[in-house]
Amino acid sequence: MARRKKIYEGKAKTLFEGPEPGTIVQYFKDDATAFNAEKRDVIEGKGVLNNMLSEFFMTGLSNIGVPNHFIRRLNMREQLVRACEIIPLEVIVRNFAAGSLSKRLGIEEGTPLPRPIIEYCYKDDKLGDPLVAEEHIAAFGWASQQDMDDIVSLALRVNDFMSGVLYGVGIKLVDFKIEIGRVYEGDFQRLIVADEISPDSCRLWDMETGQKLDKDVFRRDLGSLTDAYSEVAKRLGVMPKGATPMKPTLIN
Repeated sequence: MARRKKIYEGKAKTLFEGPEPGTIVQYFKDDATAFNAEKRDVIEGKGVLNNMLSEFFMTGLSNIGVPNHFIRRLNMREQLVRACEIIPLEVIVRNFAAGSLSKRLGIEEGTPLPRPIIEYCYKDDKLGDPLVAEEHIAAFGWASQQDMDDIVSLALRVNDFMSGVLYGVGIKLVDFKIEIGRVYEGDFQRLIVADEISPDSCRLWDMETGQKLDKDVFRRDLGSLTDAYSEVAKRLGVMPKGATPMKPTLIN
């Protein structure tokens, strides 16, 4: 498929005009960043793995009625998605204490939380994606109260689905972040899950050993990122055993 006009380039993905109105081609790069892009590298095969895994999770969400932007995978690195207006928030769902939550509150990493906690960060790289409260969101008009109710509902449904699927293959869903987009159908607005769901945007730990299978491997120099992501893909049946992200033998 011939590429069209580039719309946007981020740290991990590039967006191009889609072949039909209202569509976008999402290209997954091999770039890895951490600490607001202060740490950078190129990890061969990372984009291929994230494309496969995001397809798997988004397709699963569609199958249980959770609306999202995914239409279909085009090739190893690209997928066709529905164009939407992104709400400028990162929606974070936490099941166990880890990362910034542990640092802020002094809670040991891995501590189970009494219930899933939802946090919001304002999407602005220059500001370091600061944590914000629902009062900020309402005051600055980023989302209405009805939007917030819908966002919480979507986030918890994603959490239920992801937690169950990953538990079945021996992986603990510690936390994850999603983005939410608005689409318009006539005079009606609908919120959908957008961006990606992959080990780049989740914390995933092996349930028996505690081994990290997510981007913390890169953040904390814990080994091979592609090995960690490949392990997730193989457990989920997305990539057969013996395949590699450079020669992945994708399962349709």
